[in-house]
Amino acid sequence: MRLFRNKFQDQSKSFHKMFWTALFLFNVGACILLFFFLRAKKDYSVNQKEHCHFIGASYMTMNNEFYKIISEEINARVEAEGDKLMLRDPALDASRQNRQILDMLAMGIDALIVTPVEWESLTDTLRQAKERGVLTIVVDTKVQGGDLADCTITSDNYGAGRLVGEYFAKKHNKAKLLIMTHESAKSGKDRVRGFLDAIAGKEGIRVVKKIECKGQLEIAMPKLLETIDDGVEFDNIFCLNDLASVGVVAALDENDQAGRVGVYGVDASPDAKALIKEGIMEASAAQFPSEIGKEAADAVYRLFAKKNVEKDILIPVELITQENVEKFGADRWQ
Repeated sequence: MRLFRNKFQDQSKSFHKMFWTALFLFNVGACILLFFFLRAKKDYSVNQKEHCHFIGASYMTMNNEFYKIISEEINARVEAEGDKLMLRDPALDASRQNRQILDMLAMGIDALIVTPVEWESLTDTLRQAKERGVLTIVVDTKVQGGDLADCTITSDNYGAGRLVGEYFAKKHNKAKLLIMTHESAKSGKDRVRGFLDAIAGKEGIRVVKKIECKGQLEIAMPKLLETIDDGVEFDNIFCLNDLASVGVVAALDENDQAGRVGVYGVDASPDAKALIKEGIMEASAAQFPSEIGKEAADAVYRLFAKKNVEKDILIPVELITQENVEKFGADRWQ
């Protein structure tokens, strides 16, 4: 009996010890949960400031690697600063771009980075942004009413067209030219104007047709196929950008004319550089989207800090031909 009682007492002591240990651990756990619950109302993570900036971005279209590169550079800086970036894709629809920007303004963005689908279409929307105190940084192509932008960062678009035009004029005394255009984009119009100004003194060079393609491969290709089917005679093509250039080459290839028609563009995209290397394209004026993105991000944060920022920033361009394409690398943007 005594043995049973002693055994019972030992078990009782063991039970009490386990009980109080469990109770202690439960209370500790509850305190820890309560601590994290109270702290959860604020985010003190490495990538999130308590009072962060909210930045909106709207490029002409995200169906273009050029804008993806710009966006990646800006996003990297925004994340490093612990701020938030909202990206919207208007897909070449000016009305949609206006609606998306108005939505972002209603959500309380502090700054807007924008490439207008149509350079004259954003006047009223950007005026509303200015009235709300939202900073506006325009990239790649200008907007009508430059006073509405706190900073405009573009490649030298006129200079790019002129650079290609001067190279073309040195190579040709006679030519029947097609021009692939994007009339609603100021950048596209400036490039075409630069090219045409460069060849203006050459009487043997004649523009036989201008084709609106919105700078898109999937529009440029069928438009050129239609032109070929219509019997239009041409021997060279200038394209406002290299998405159009690649579409043009695809159409020429379908008609066994690739490499026999001179193709000139602007951007020096990886695809275009590969075509230049193969001798299928003649030349392209290189844009530097990484540099544009870095300049745009720097402008945003200088403006947040109320530091001086140039109103207009031009990023230089360079001509790429078969002679120097290896220097730029055909597998990446410069």
